[in-house]
Amino acid sequence: MIPPEEDENRLMEADILERLCVAKGLRMTEQRRIVARVLASSTDHPDVDQLFQRCTRMDSGISISTIYRILKRFEEAGIVARHDFHEGRARYEPQREDHHDHLIDMRSGKVLEFHSGEIEILVQEIARRLGYTLVGHRLELHGLPFRKRPGGRSGG
Repeated sequence: MIPPEEDENRLMEADILERLCVAKGLRMTEQRRIVARVLASSTDHPDVDQLFQRCTRMDSGISISTIYRILKRFEEAGIVARHDFHEGRARYEPQREDHHDHLIDMRSGKVLEFHSGEIEILVQEIARRLGYTLVGHRLELHGLPFRKRPGGRSGG
């Protein structure tokens, strides 16, 4: 069961995403509203097929081609971020103000979000040494979880 405060946060995120669509000049059709709500309430980084399955629970008439078109418009407007985690499918998440990076579990496909002040300092320093002002970066780490050893210890 989802804790009430987490459920409330997701509703607020859905509302923010819908208002952002309007602010970017997109007319909020019911189907766009559904896609925005599903994306805002996702705790993972869904691909188109996953979004389609979730959206059809709310509107059985929505087609996968409609999902593709909406995502393209949302991406062009800077409302969603499209990620290619090298698994043959694009994944999506709402574009956020706060910067974060991703660690992709190569075994399960799970995507973990994280922020590291040390990485932020390091990439700024690298850009500076190379004669650039950094305006952004995207970091994706790909890894395998440690195998559990007898006694509960992890090993590489």
